[in-house]
Amino acid sequence: MAEKLRARDIMSGGVQCVGAHQSLFEAAKMMRDLDVGCLPICGDNNRLTGLVTDRDIVVKCCAEGIGPASVQAGSLNAKVQWIDAEADATEVLTTMEEHQIRRLPVIDVRSGHRLVGMITEANLAKNLSDEQVAEFASRVYATASMPGRSEG
Repeated sequence: MAEKLRARDIMSGGVQCVGAHQSLFEAAKMMRDLDVGCLPICGDNNRLTGLVTDRDIVVKCCAEGIGPASVQAGSLNAKVQWIDAEADATEVLTTMEEHQIRRLPVIDVRSGHRLVGMITEANLAKNLSDEQVAEFASRVYATASMPGRSEG
């Protein structure tokens, strides 16, 4: 069944962006109001330029003693992984597993490269089989390095 599902079938739509020039304080308020832990960052052209998480705000801003009102969201831009809305569920899982990510923006390439949604672990759990979700979890979490443990 999952082979027939496309990214657009799995995603949550209606994703809101924080503007690259908006502050991390504004991003934090948006996250609170939308009850999400991550927001896409969109540039002046309304194209996806990055993602900001609640953890980013705490670790890269607050923990450094920097006020979130003084930092633009766009300063956190980094290479962001995304998926075409027409990609199949297998490609969604592969992309998330390979990059060990838990949130994946969905772009409608055919309609002007617009951000149309976000795929999260909750979306996977709702739309894929238990076996697929278990495989995803084992690949994303089991291979993550553990603090304080040496590899080898």
